[in-house]
Amino acid sequence: MKKDENIKKRINTIAGHLRGIQRMIDDGAYCIDIINQIYAVQSALNKLSTVILDDHLSSCLIKAVNGDDPKERERVLREIVDVFETSNKV
Repeated sequence: MKKDENIKKRINTIAGHLRGIQRMIDDGAYCIDIINQIYAVQSALNKLSTVILDDHLSSCLIKAVNGDDPKERERVLREIVDVFETSNKV
């Protein structure tokens, strides 16, 4: 439950930063300042992704690895590989 609240807090913070970027654009803020805020949001999203992945590895992956279904183990491991492949495309 604590992790869920941490995730919600991070999402709300990111949403607030995005609204701030929108205000900066509407107000004609200096481009470099806007870009710096975009980088801050990207960093916050990366951290959020890490928190969620850690939770997945600590729960779903462990459950699949300890389970009796080899197809489920392979599916969960393939998902993790797919996530890393996708992250390398960004």
